[in-house]
Amino acid sequence: MKRTIMAVFALFLLISPVLFNSSVMLKGETEEVGFTIKMSVTYHNNGKKNWIFTEEERAIGLFMNNSWQTIQLMNHSYPLENTTFDEDGNPVTLLQFPKTELKPGENISYTVRYYALSKPRLLPNLREEDSGTLSDIPEELKESYCEGDLWLVDDPELRNVAQNIAENETKVLVIVKKFVEWIRQNIGYSAHEVPSYPNETYTEGSGDCDDQAILFVTLCRIYEIPSYLQVGCMYMSTEGVKETYWEGHLTTSLEHIGWHGWAIVNIPPWGWLPVDLTWWRYNALDAIEKAAVTSQTTLQYMNISQIDYIASSRMYRDFLKNNGFYVYTQDEMMEASPSNHGNDTFEKLFPQILIIATVVVAVFAAGISVYIWERGKPKEIESNNSLTSTA
Repeated sequence: MKRTIMAVFALFLLISPVLFNSSVMLKGETEEVGFTIKMSVTYHNNGKKNWIFTEEERAIGLFMNNSWQTIQLMNHSYPLENTTFDEDGNPVTLLQFPKTELKPGENISYTVRYYALSKPRLLPNLREEDSGTLSDIPEELKESYCEGDLWLVDDPELRNVAQNIAENETKVLVIVKKFVEWIRQNIGYSAHEVPSYPNETYTEGSGDCDDQAILFVTLCRIYEIPSYLQVGCMYMSTEGVKETYWEGHLTTSLEHIGWHGWAIVNIPPWGWLPVDLTWWRYNALDAIEKAAVTSQTTLQYMNISQIDYIASSRMYRDFLKNNGFYVYTQDEMMEASPSNHGNDTFEKLFPQILIIATVVVAVFAAGISVYIWERGKPKEIESNNSLTSTA
């Protein structure tokens, strides 16, 4: 269960198309910027038997916190059960639904809301002559990020493709650029209702953002270059879109948000760097230096390294279609002040809060004055009585 807890939700995110180059790109940013992200999900049972919820259907991701971003879960419809990490290290928490299953005709909805503080992002100056070689990659990284069922690194045809592209090159940056350029020239862009394995993308000659990233990661892993898939959301300046998939069993609505996938690759001596196969297509180095995630308008959500979310996604599609179950998702991303932690309610109520606070302070001050006066009054009377008696 833990192995696939985020896999299904990853599909919901990536299945909606991103309108490329339509987001607000803020290159050269020097200030922090804020966003709020709201995600709503509705499960509807239109079948003939009960829908018993699994952990996957109650799970929500918590994004990741690092030097590029800080993200907090601000609100959630139901109490949180526990927080854990999936096999790829993504933080996950479970919602406590008020019911464990849906009877035919029933539905249940939940909404979660995040606040994101996105920070300025810098990349190193990349030059081929400064690149490390394959022998400079630590063995522990090769062991952790060069295998996995999703990547098909033992596929003979893909291994032959990787070797023909890289030839005898040993500099990692040069090999990465060769893989990027080959995909740019040979793989077209097309959106799919379920993600594709790397051999399928290669055979069909097309794929969307995560399909192309998966093929690229496979080529890298064949050459023992550590790499994995990363998923994130992007603030979009375009109007909302609504799409239906799987014969109507999955509906997604997006408002000023797009979900995107790219690769993360370890290139010595610089370490982990993004490689975006579909955002910029001008030259190979642009895939790194102009990747969508290098802009503050893009937020990192989750990593996919070991989990075979393709198999899980296809199984879940069949599960919904075969049982008459429906899923509706609504995502929204809005700009927010970088100083109020996304607390729009506080911002709206601030004038009233200020008035109440002023009244409370005034009453408190008045109470203190009365208390001091009452404490002093008996002593004054006692002193006067004493003087009278003596006289």
